[in-house]
Amino acid sequence: MKDIYINEIAGRLEVKPWQVENCERLFEEGATIPFISRYRKERTGGLDDVAVAEIRHWSDVFAEMEKRKETILGTIGQAGTLTDELRAKIENCVDGRELEDLYLPFRPKRRTRATVAREAGLEPLADRMYTVSVSDPVAEAVKYVGDKVPTVEDALAGARDIIAERISETASTRETMRNIFGTRRIVSKATKKASSPEAMKYKGYLDCSEPLSRIAPHRLLAMLRAENEGYVTVRIDADPEKCGNKIYYDFCQERRYPSGALAGQIREAIDDAYKRLLEPSISNEVIHQAKEKADMESIRVFGENLRQLLLAPPVGQKNILAIDPGFRTGCKVVCLDRQGNLLHNETIFPHPPANEKIQSIRAISSMVEKYGTEVIAIGSGTAGRETEEFIKRVPLPQGVKVYMVSEDGASIYSASEIGREEFPDYDVTVRGAVSIGRRLMDPLAELVKIDPKSLGIGQYQHDVDQTLLKEKLDNTVESCVNSVGVNLNTASPYLLSYVSGIGPVLAANIVEYRTEHGPYRSRKELLNVKRLGDKAFEQCAGFLRIPGSDNPLDNSAVHPECYHIVEKMAGDLGVSTEELVGNEKLCAGIRAEDYVEGDFGLPTINDIINELKKPGRDPRESAREFAFAEGIHTIEDLVTGMELPGIVTNITAFGAFVDIGIKQNGLIHISKMGVRGLSDPTKVLKLHQHVKVQVLGIDLDRQRISLQLIR
Repeated sequence: MKDIYINEIAGRLEVKPWQVENCERLFEEGATIPFISRYRKERTGGLDDVAVAEIRHWSDVFAEMEKRKETILGTIGQAGTLTDELRAKIENCVDGRELEDLYLPFRPKRRTRATVAREAGLEPLADRMYTVSVSDPVAEAVKYVGDKVPTVEDALAGARDIIAERISETASTRETMRNIFGTRRIVSKATKKASSPEAMKYKGYLDCSEPLSRIAPHRLLAMLRAENEGYVTVRIDADPEKCGNKIYYDFCQERRYPSGALAGQIREAIDDAYKRLLEPSISNEVIHQAKEKADMESIRVFGENLRQLLLAPPVGQKNILAIDPGFRTGCKVVCLDRQGNLLHNETIFPHPPANEKIQSIRAISSMVEKYGTEVIAIGSGTAGRETEEFIKRVPLPQGVKVYMVSEDGASIYSASEIGREEFPDYDVTVRGAVSIGRRLMDPLAELVKIDPKSLGIGQYQHDVDQTLLKEKLDNTVESCVNSVGVNLNTASPYLLSYVSGIGPVLAANIVEYRTEHGPYRSRKELLNVKRLGDKAFEQCAGFLRIPGSDNPLDNSAVHPECYHIVEKMAGDLGVSTEELVGNEKLCAGIRAEDYVEGDFGLPTINDIINELKKPGRDPRESAREFAFAEGIHTIEDLVTGMELPGIVTNITAFGAFVDIGIKQNGLIHISKMGVRGLSDPTKVLKLHQHVKVQVLGIDLDRQRISLQLIR
């Protein structure tokens, strides 16, 4: 990668150029983001996975820019208009808009008014007027009257068209207009379609105006969605007269002031350039740039929500009874073993209209006893609260805990190809119940099977840049999977596919080998897997865990390339590797400086020591039970001032949505979180966090609930 790009990335991300350069080299060597951030800290200066992912993103952006430059240089070169100065400007450009501005005057165009004027032979007249080389444009225009140009006014109009296009394609003029537009207000005006009832969802955007530089990302995206659906028109309220004056002033600064009739012709061309060419183009550009920033913020929030959801506390390997609740169709019940395998399923009808409560209690009691149920998972959707209350009436063995589990995405999984592949002989209701139980057991392992956009945690997710969104979400899933680590002998191919260096094909091969040869006994055995070579092994081995392996390090985050260092540590302490692993007292006596060697510096050695103290430690917390307030089932049961327990279900830029045990989630606006000047709700709340809230307002007509955070 060129130095100009390396320096630009370093400046944007506030890191050192050598850190960017080393990351680039590692990418070229085939290293993944998790591997680089975890096992190559010496080469990156300790950059975390977020920073490495950002470097990768901008590396890809500039790689595409370099291809674009080659195309532009080729096009201009073929036209014979490429100067050394222009080539240098293009080659040293690191801004996409600036690059396109440089190319704009040379870009092949559709037939324009200026094109017609040039074909009529009016470019020399336009040149003389543009360079202020003529004092009487009317007298000069007479020379161009002929078959193609009937009148003097036609000649002047054609020259003005050429000048207008030239001004509109001047890079400095376009940048000046961008700067002006960026300080103005964005305005939305209602259209005729806004009178329809459907437009009421955009009530706050039908006629509004806000400074573009300060508009909240979610408000801008809502405004643009309203425009896309035809309810409003959106524009920037730049002042045409002031913009025209600025363009005219800059024009005159670069050459001598035009006088007399020429001044009028130039001003007329500038006003036309602004109104017909610059204003629409720059307005769209500035709004698009503002949307890009709004997209980035929304995608950041989505990514953070996804990270919290994937790293939600697991209950671990337990015998689980999971229920997908329902009224008329009944509650689908499944029993899972500690590996998540389906042992049994049946349907009970404890709710209206069947009201088979006694039979349902007997069925639940029988299943709990027969399958040794340790935990009960209840889906949080329709009939969830009623089912929870029903289960509380069942005489359960001591120690059996009950959890409400978000159903978001369960129906997507149950109807997906993955769901059909895992349970080909069962219908969607069984698959949905299994998903509910498994996501309580291990949210990360189950949720990777579902498109993140189906998990109900986004903000205008369908309006943002889908390529950037996918990149962010893929990076987030990959980061979460590798930060936790994966059990090589129990992981599904879908979970394995997110492990550093593996992907779908190798994941399938790993599972196939496991099926044919039994559980893996060591990490080295991975090298026997079809198409898994030394490079893939290097990238994935440290993130895979093998409980009960012959080598205890195989169940830790210590990379096999560093096993010899641990063996030396153990030897120096006079103990075996088995005795050292997990012994914090022994680990406390290790001097990291004594084991620095080659590419493995202090950061790596300290990581090894920390891992030896608590090998394979799961960074996630343990799951906690939760209970909604009794007697609260519908919005009609709420009273202003009431204090209730709740669970955070979604976090946006403007606040957090909380499940308080009824059909409608309440909203804690960012201003009601108890922190003055708060700009990011994720600084206060986390997804699935248990909170206590106070009801501030109830809108029965719109089915909306306003809440205030208590704790």
